[in-house]
Amino acid sequence: MELIRLKGTSKRQKRPQILPPEKLQEPAPLLNEPFRTMVIVAMCNGRRVSEVLALCWEHIDFEAGAMLVQQGVVNGRIGKVKTEASNDYIALDSGFAQVLVGWKGARINELLLPSHITGGCHYVGVIQQQILNPAVEKVGLQGIGWHTLRHTYRSLLAETEAPIGVQQELMRHSKLAATKSVYGSACLRAKQQANSKGVRMVIAQEKPQTELQEVAV
Repeated sequence: MELIRLKGTSKRQKRPQILPPEKLQEPAPLLNEPFRTMVIVAMCNGRRVSEVLALCWEHIDFEAGAMLVQQGVVNGRIGKVKTEASNDYIALDSGFAQVLVGWKGARINELLLPSHITGGCHYVGVIQQQILNPAVEKVGLQGIGWHTLRHTYRSLLAETEAPIGVQQELMRHSKLAATKSVYGSACLRAKQQANSKGVRMVIAQEKPQTELQEVAV
């Protein structure tokens, strides 16, 4: 019985990395296309990398400002997304849309980010080891994976003070608990700002020197 582990009951062994957006952007200029756009897509809507690689142009509605998530890639093959809740429309920011329009150009491939060798889907492990790892190491980062981008996206949603229900919808979690706990970490900047607001409520701020002089007179 001691060897049995129930699903969902094990504690997280390692705290996920959360990066400020400016730090997260540093590796992008070191990446060649399509990997640079691949990272931007992951950063801007929190998709799982399997969903990024399976994204097709027909899933993007530029007029409505929405993107459909309905498939993912496993071992180079397109299949279903992770959960039923994952199959949903997500918001498409206008600035991000312009990035995608610029990337598309005259490309006619059905996939947004096809392999330049096969025309099909990339392999996640190959991209991580041969492309992403060398880029993040050059800017002094360690242990940054595709899921770091998803965790960071969640922390940025919290920093905007978006309601937790909206965060759950944008993350496409089937359970609110996943949004609150597994992806509940906040970036250091958000913690500093929240802490400062609390500190200012209990510690009187110093009055300007000119005001003190007027009182003395």
